Amino acid sequence: MCADIIDQPSFRHKKYVFRDRFHAGEILAEKLRELIEGEAIVLAIPSGGVPVGYEVAKKLGLPFELAVVRKVPIPWEPEAGFGAVTWDGLIIFNEPLLAELDLDKKRIEASVVQVKNELQRRMEKFRGKKKFPDLNGKTVIIVDDGLASGYTMVAAITSIKRQTPKKVVVAVPTASRSALDLVSGNADQIICLNIRDERLYAVADAYQKWYDLSDEEVLQFLQKQV
Repeated sequence: MCADIIDQPSFRHKKYVFRDRFHAGEILAEKLRELIEGEAIVLAIPSGGVPVGYEVAKKLGLPFELAVVRKVPIPWEPEAGFGAVTWDGLIIFNEPLLAELDLDKKRIEASVVQVKNELQRRMEKFRGKKKFPDLNGKTVIIVDDGLASGYTMVAAITSIKRQTPKKVVVAVPTASRSALDLVSGNADQIICLNIRDERLYAVADAYQKWYDLSDEEVLQFLQKQV
């Protein structure tokens, strides 16, 4: 069963849709306001999803946490990935892409180990010894600043569903059509303001101001009161 996808028709076919991630979060929050039922929580995927998720949580008065997930990068093209690893050790692969890349097992394992080490570092820095929130019976809103391939989001959803939430809602400002097709088979509902059909898709193209956040900036959001 595929998730319902809610978009913003007026944002279609535009290059720069959002001023920045905060602006995107504000608009997402308004779209989400009437869809939240019962107890809910916002989980942002770092780093880019953190300002968006923070703004959503602040506008809706919801708890704000992180879902620490990392893509497994292609060795010669680190901006692209062939899978993802989650905070609790789940690994998923883009099997069709892996077949095209023709990576040997040793190289795949080395890439996964590298990502796991980075995840552990980030978990220690961002969460310390803080226990992951109980998601049982809650509406979980997973936020990122955009979806390129969708595999990182699918990994996050899969791990979150292990905790038997009431509902999983994916909320992103922008996404490729192919990523939404992939994610829709895993989430209960998707809010995506700007859907793009371009073959060469980049999340940054939807933002006037877009840059990579540092760990220190992520920590600043975690230390703020939503």
